[in-house]
Amino acid sequence: MLWGRPAIPGRICKNILKKAMATTSLPRAVKASFWRGGTSKGVFLNSGDLPQWFTGDLSAREPLEEATIKRMEDFFAVVMGSPDPYGRQLNGMGGGISSLSKAMIIHPSPQPDADIDYTFFQIGVKDGKLDMAGNCGNLTSVVGPFALNSGLIQTDIKRYGHWVEDGDNATITLRMRNTNTAKIIESTFQATRYEGKWEYQELGSCSIDGVPGTASTITLSFLNPQGAKTGKALPTGNPTDSVQIGHQTVLASLIDVSNPGVFIDGRDVGWNADATPDQLNSNQELLEKLEAIRKRGTEMMGLDPNISSIPKIVLLFPAKGEGLDISCQALSMEQAHKAVPVTLALNLGVACKMEGTLPHAMSKHLHHSNTIIGHPSGTLEVGAAIRNGAIIGAKLIRTARCHMDGYVNILRFGQGVRGF
Repeated sequence: MLWGRPAIPGRICKNILKKAMATTSLPRAVKASFWRGGTSKGVFLNSGDLPQWFTGDLSAREPLEEATIKRMEDFFAVVMGSPDPYGRQLNGMGGGISSLSKAMIIHPSPQPDADIDYTFFQIGVKDGKLDMAGNCGNLTSVVGPFALNSGLIQTDIKRYGHWVEDGDNATITLRMRNTNTAKIIESTFQATRYEGKWEYQELGSCSIDGVPGTASTITLSFLNPQGAKTGKALPTGNPTDSVQIGHQTVLASLIDVSNPGVFIDGRDVGWNADATPDQLNSNQELLEKLEAIRKRGTEMMGLDPNISSIPKIVLLFPAKGEGLDISCQALSMEQAHKAVPVTLALNLGVACKMEGTLPHAMSKHLHHSNTIIGHPSGTLEVGAAIRNGAIIGAKLIRTARCHMDGYVNILRFGQGVRGF
């Protein structure tokens, strides 16, 4: 039983889905997959399983219509279990924190420079608000494997992809376009042939901090990542700015690489590298102060301060631990992150190589092209390619795992119910 009604068998779901695709209604359940990507989890949907009247043209360069955004906001609120004043999302697929309240729609790319397009959605835990302003680096690791498993790519990848077979194993490099930022990411991952069909090879020996166990390696290369939302790596034109909050001035670097970030020295706001995310989350006064700094930095970058997902604010500290270049505590959606958002790690890794920035001043520079970042769950290594001052790309390693393929119940959306 689900929400007081009998569960819907897969065969019936498929018939309902086909019928709804030809009308202006949605079925009671939609085909979906539930994945972990890096240190985040989210719901993944194939655009082919949703009618275009519902999603709009996600690959278009023009913004979606307000009615489409509102419709998708209500849809994903039901999928994830928001709004939830208790902050747990028990009535949906969400996990009660920002890194577990995410979704993506994957679709073939009509653009000449990519094989696959994908659109990221951040869903507010307590308010159910939909945020499409930025990208999610952790869940980007899932896009290639999901596209393969869903049949969105084949051995004759149409444009830039590479498929190298070795018996029943293959290494695939897929060129993907994130529609939120209009940036290109290359994903290299492993595949295996099972019962005549190619699928993502999850098993492997790669481990990442914050996730128990091992899996196969997924390498993400973010190409020309500067200016994802503002068009410039340094939106204000300065490597370091003074941010005025009340009677206090805080030194900050406002940098837009992969996703925009506001970087400050954590010690300037009375915090230290030994404190835990939970301790920060219980310090409401400091959280409010950090949000004020973030919003002011947002305005200085020329972005909308009412958007809560970007830029994110990151507290920097001198490297805590041997072999590290720098340590950090990131915040996402006004919550202390238990690891570090991948796009912010990419931003920080590149910023550590940019002279005049706060990250550059605080980094130990132990490694030539790479930066090893300490975060609450461990470390993360970012490779940055900068030539003659131009940011060519940034690279890191992630892992991913498919937890479930099936159908997500959206009966409440069909009945016009938002909230619980």
